[in-house]
Amino acid sequence: MIGIQNLTKISDHEWEIPQSFRADMRVPVRIFATQRLLEQIMDDKSLEQAVNAATLPGLVGNVVIMPDMHQGYGFPIGAVAATEFPRGVISPGGIGYDVNCGIRLLASSIELEAALPHLDALATLLNKYCPSGVGVKGVVRVNVPELERVLREGSRWALKNGYASEQDLARTEEGGCLEGAYPAKVSDRAKQRGRQQIGSVGAGNHFVEVDVVESIFDSETAAVFGLRTGCLAVQIHCGSRGLGHQVCTDYVQSFQSAVQRYGIELPDRELVCAPMDSPEGQAYLGAMRAAANFAFANRQLLAHSARRAFEEIFAGKLKGWELRQVYDIAHNMGKIETHEIDGQRIKVCVHRKGATRAFGPGSPDLPPEYQSTGQPVLVPGSMGTASWVLAGTEMSMARSFGSCCHGAGRVMSRSKAKHEIRGDDLRRELEGRGIKVRAGSMPGLAEEAPSAYKDVDAVVETVTAADIARKVARLRPVAVVKG
Repeated sequence: MIGIQNLTKISDHEWEIPQSFRADMRVPVRIFATQRLLEQIMDDKSLEQAVNAATLPGLVGNVVIMPDMHQGYGFPIGAVAATEFPRGVISPGGIGYDVNCGIRLLASSIELEAALPHLDALATLLNKYCPSGVGVKGVVRVNVPELERVLREGSRWALKNGYASEQDLARTEEGGCLEGAYPAKVSDRAKQRGRQQIGSVGAGNHFVEVDVVESIFDSETAAVFGLRTGCLAVQIHCGSRGLGHQVCTDYVQSFQSAVQRYGIELPDRELVCAPMDSPEGQAYLGAMRAAANFAFANRQLLAHSARRAFEEIFAGKLKGWELRQVYDIAHNMGKIETHEIDGQRIKVCVHRKGATRAFGPGSPDLPPEYQSTGQPVLVPGSMGTASWVLAGTEMSMARSFGSCCHGAGRVMSRSKAKHEIRGDDLRRELEGRGIKVRAGSMPGLAEEAPSAYKDVDAVVETVTAADIARKVARLRPVAVVKG
C-alpha cells in the first residue's frame, strides 16, 4: 500500500511519486490534491493503480492524477496519461468502460423566482422525455444501418435529423464527431445493446439536472458563456450506454492475448493494451471513436428532449425560456493531440479517464467566441451539492496535457452507500431543501447520496490553486432526474 509518506510534496496542492519509486515506472506520477483529499483515498488502490499506469510502454511526461481520484479498472478514475503516437500503446482501462461519458451544459434566461411555480411540472416532464435507468430504451429507435451512421457521424447525424443546431455542434468537443470511427470494429453484441438506447440517460451517477446560477466569479467569461446569476441552466451527464460498455469489454478481452504477442509486461492485467500502430490498436481506436460518436449523439438527443420539456412548460409564460448550449465535453476518452513536452511538440494519445479536457485561451480547437476565455470546463457535483463551471488555462496545457478534474469523486462504494443510506430518507431531505427529485429506484438514489462523494468545492479549490483551471460560476441544483 502506498502512503502519503511515499509522496514528495511540491506544494499544498501538488505531489509527486518519483520515477525512482519503483523500478518498472517509465515516468513520474504527478498528483493534484490537498493532504485532506489524499487521506480520503488511502483505503483504496488508486495510488497503486497510478504507479502501475506509469509502467505502460511509450509514456511521455507524467501520469497526472486529479483531486477527484478514486479506484477504477486498471487506471484510477481521475487519471491522465499520454503515450507517444503512433508507437506507444492504447489501453481501454485508461479510457474507461463508459466511452465518452461526459457532461453537457445548457443555459437559459429564465429567472429562478419566476420558474419556481413550474419546477415540479418541469421535473416530471424531464423525467418523461429523458428516459433513465438500466437497460431503458431511448427516445429514438434505429436499425443497425442507421446506427452505423450514428457511429460514424455522431452529432452530425443529429443535426441532419433535426435534433441539433449548428451552434450545438460548434460548442461540442470535436464538433460532436471523432474522425476515424470504424463501425465495422464494433461487435454485433455492442450494436444490439446500443441501437435501442440512443437518447437515454442510463443509471448510476448519470442524471439530468436543473440548476440555478448561484454565483459568478468571472463576469466577463460568464457573459461569453451565456451564464447569468439567478437564471436556470441544465446539465446532462451520460455516455455511450451499453454500446460503449460492450466495446470496452470486447477489447479488454481481446487485448489479453495482444500483450503476449507484443511482449508487453504489465503489473496488472487490467492495464491490457496494444501498440496504436498494431492491427489490434487500430481496431480499438476505430471502435472507441464510434462509441464516442454514439455518446455525442446520445447527449444531443437528450438536449433536444430537455428543450422540448422547457418549451412545453415555459413557452407563452416566460420570456427567454430557450436553452442555449454552453459546451459539451467528454471525460472518458482517448484523443490524438499535440502537446509540448520537455520543450518539444509531440503528437500523443492522451488517455483521459474521469478527467476533462481543459484547453486554454487561443486553442484552435475552440469555437471563436471561446478563443479569449479558454474552454468551458464542466465539473458536476454529487446530487444535491453544487456544480462548477471553470475555464481552461495556459498552465493546464503545460502541466496536465490540457486536462482538469471531472467531478467530486467517490469516497464511498455504491454497496456501502446503499447499506448506510435510505433512499426515501434522502429524497425527503433533498425535497426539504427545495430540490425536486425524480428517481427510478430508492436504492439507486441512495448510491448517489452527497455523503458518498468528496466535497466538490474542495476539489475545485485544488485545481484552481494549481492553476489548471479558473473559476467562472457555481451552480446549485433545483431539480434532479436520476436513473
